[in-house]
Amino acid sequence: MKSELELDIRYYETDQMGIVHHSNYVRFFECGRSDMMQKAGLPIEQIEKDGVMLPVVSVECHYKHPAYMGDRIRIVSVIDKVPMAKLVVKNEIYNQKGDLLVTGEVVLGFIDSVSRRPVRCPESLAKVIAASLD
Repeated sequence: MKSELELDIRYYETDQMGIVHHSNYVRFFECGRSDMMQKAGLPIEQIEKDGVMLPVVSVECHYKHPAYMGDRIRIVSVIDKVPMAKLVVKNEIYNQKGDLLVTGEVVLGFIDSVSRRPVRCPESLAKVIAASLD
């Protein structure tokens, strides 16, 4: 499963030098992930309504080049295997010139909304991901 989302860099996302603050890239990863799930027809809100929450287990982010105020970034989000206990989303962020700015990976777990205990990947999500990998 792969998805791309374009966003404009806003003033509040930058520091005094006009460079995007490093913490915003994790937010951009989330924007890409949410958009990918929406486009796949299974928004995260639906998974939660079905009783499963997806907490972030880990985030990895490698900074190559900065993004600047006024840039238009392209967030590429990829899920390349059907999850069992963890969902791994790989990310790349490019600027409008096509320069690779950031790479990273977000690992999400699955927990029952009521008990807060770990569960396996919901079948509905596994099916959507499997269908996209065919």
